[in-house]
Parts: sequence; structure tokens; C-alpha cells
Amino acid sequence: MLTTRRRAAVASLLAVLTLSMTGCSSDSDDGSGEDKIAGADTGKASTSTPSPSAPAEKNAPSFDFPPDIKVSVDRKSSGDPTKDAILRDTAYAAQARVEAFAKSDSRTANMNRYFAANALSFWGSRVETFKKDGLTVTGDYRYFDFEVTDVADGKAAVRYCEDQSKAYNKKIKTNKVQRTQPSDKSFVLYTAQTARDSAGDWQVTQQSWEKGDPACVQR
Repeated sequence: MLTTRRRAAVASLLAVLTLSMTGCSSDSDDGSGEDKIAGADTGKASTSTPSPSAPAEKNAPSFDFPPDIKVSVDRKSSGDPTKDAILRDTAYAAQARVEAFAKSDSRTANMNRYFAANALSFWGSRVETFKKDGLTVTGDYRYFDFEVTDVADGKAAVRYCEDQSKAYNKKIKTNKVQRTQPSDKSFVLYTAQTARDSAGDWQVTQQSWEKGDPACVQR
């Protein structure tokens, strides 16, 4: 249930199999700034001591981010309980993805809780590839401008922005940070398909993104 503006673009990209890590502010992933599909129906989809973050809401997950990872979420209430629950869990999913890359663990409890179906397979594959390449992530991640664009029959479409301008890849063995110059592509617009599971959590089942989208770029 993507918005009309993005439906055609996403449909045309369902066969795209380019696997691009979006956990850093590098412009060198593929240079296109185009949408990628996380969990499209094709099916292809540090050594630091972790310090747990304190749960902010009832039944909230606990995230174990390494000391060199900072994640901030700017999520305002929509005034609608259902939409607020969707936005809350989508924000948890965004944090779960960063945690998975930071811990080099594709199947953390939080990934299994907030991702499902093809999106879980896709991001799991990306985490494992990143690990094999000897990379992890470091720096600051900021998420903002969360919006539910459609809700019906236990499913919902969500969009939000990510600021990767202070986030980087890091070599696991040497701890060398691969710093990159911030640019418009450091700001990413995500579009997610979510579905409510039997436990009542809203899980991301499919996801696409676009680097440098004007809706997210901040100077």
C-alpha cells in the first residue's frame, strides 16, 4: 500500500538486486541515489562492550548498542493510537537494524521482533555480507519525520527519514573508521510496508529507500 507518488517507482524496481548497505553516510555505495527494495518479492534480498539503552515505553525492547553508536529518534504523536503504535514499532525497527549491523548479528531478538518476511531475509543477508567483508558501523544515526501514509486490515505504509551524516563504516579488525564527506545522500527517505503480528507488534515486511530525497535533506 505505497502512496500513489511512489507506487510506480517502487514497482519498477522490484527486480533490482543491487545490495547496498545504508548504514553509513558514504556516497560510494552505487552512486545512483535510487530506491532499493529490501525484501522485494524476488526473495533475494566492534569489539566494544555493549551498553544497553533504557526502555522508554511499556514492553519496549532493550537495544545493546556499542559505546561508539548513538541512535536518536524524533517521533511525534499523531493523535491516533493505532498510528502511534505503528510509528513506535517502525522506529524500533530502524534501531534494530542499526543494532544488527553494529553487533554483526543478523538474527538478534529485536530483528526477529520488528522485521518479518522478505524484509527480514534481505537485511539478514546484508548483515552477513557486511560481516564477511570485515565491516561494522559506528557514529550517530538520527531518525525523524515519521508518517503513516496508509492503514487497512492490519497492514500499514510508513515513511521516515534517516540522517547518516555522522555515521560511518568501520573495519572490525583494526577499528579504522572509513570516514566520508557528508552530502545530500547522507539523508535517506525510507518507505516501509508493515503488518501487525499475533503479539501485537507492527513488523516491517518490505522496505525501500532513496538517498538524497529532498523530503529528508537538511543543511
